[in-house]
Amino acid sequence: MLSGMVKQTNIRLDDGIRAAAEERAKRRGLSLQGYVADLIEQDVNESRAAFLSGAQAFLAAYADAFEEEFGEDRYPGEPAHGAAHGSHGTHEAHGPHDAPGYAA
Repeated sequence: MLSGMVKQTNIRLDDGIRAAAEERAKRRGLSLQGYVADLIEQDVNESRAAFLSGAQAFLAAYADAFEEEFGEDRYPGEPAHGAAHGSHGTHEAHGPHDAPGYAA
């Protein structure tokens, strides 16, 4: 279940749909409320998983092109691979106003 505050939501269902949903809920050992909440949570989780899978596929397909075009340097003007910060390859936290060449 998603974490956070639980809020009550009211929905309107056609009598036939409500009866079918109550029967399905009963077979699963759930209340109608629990059944509907489970369906919504499953849909949200499937959508989230599909998005993450697509993002992962995009990154795998285009990572080399981005690396070639932009390199590893996130901040224009800084030496690549964190050379200015030692040999550990880490960057100090910067805001957009800290980038060399920024003019307010």
